[in-house]
Amino acid sequence: MAKQGVVTTPAHASPPPPLSALSTHGLDKSFGSLVVAKGITIQVPSGARYALIGPNGAGKTTLINLMTGMLRPDAGRIHLGGDDITALKPHQRVKRGLVRTFQINTLFPHLNALEAVALAVCERRGVAGNFWKGLPTYKEAVDEAYAILGSLGLGASWNRPTRELAYGQQRLLEIALALATKPSVLLLDEPAAGVPRDESAELFAAIAGLSHGITILFIEHDMNLVFKFASRIIVMVAGSILVEGTPQEIAADARVREVYLGGAHHG
Repeated sequence: MAKQGVVTTPAHASPPPPLSALSTHGLDKSFGSLVVAKGITIQVPSGARYALIGPNGAGKTTLINLMTGMLRPDAGRIHLGGDDITALKPHQRVKRGLVRTFQINTLFPHLNALEAVALAVCERRGVAGNFWKGLPTYKEAVDEAYAILGSLGLGASWNRPTRELAYGQQRLLEIALALATKPSVLLLDEPAAGVPRDESAELFAAIAGLSHGITILFIEHDMNLVFKFASRIIVMVAGSILVEGTPQEIAADARVREVYLGGAHHG
């Protein structure tokens, strides 16, 4: 007989499922009669590499904007880990570890790569207001910035002004700026957009090499990159989730081929 006050667990009971790093629950968003998000529920596990795909106008960037607080949902909730962040402003979500990049580079053209990332590190540490004193004043921030650049293959370009970097390197630098905030979840909105094909593979190889302590959800139109680097794929159509699955499951799904892949085969 079990002792009073002691809760016993059956030996065959399954452990609770792991907490999602990022999840949405029934997100709705409309602009007048235009529905841009309808009942979106997704769960991205910690350390995962998820791709978000769909035809133009499917609502992919809208979903990222909802997750990051740039748009407020009409209904539904957003959770970062176990915390409800639905009411938080964008900068508050960044401080919680939810960070994004954009389709268009938002860099500092007159700073070199090391200065730009060191400035972002100082911003995170709350000392960016004194950045004018010069890099030698912030050795720890500079060391951290250089390590971030090195992890993305930009170490040799640390002293080049951002405007002189190749476009693929500029996209990597934008990711470096995001990493300077120490994100737990990184949202990448078409990181290879406008990047020459020979540079895009290098860019995604650097993304794939990031620590699995960082959960990644990325939007990408290049299906070769999606099927190579994503562990799971979410397909959106007309503001709703059509299907989610492994790359193999998505490649074999007739609905996906019909609405997005155009019948092309991806292994």
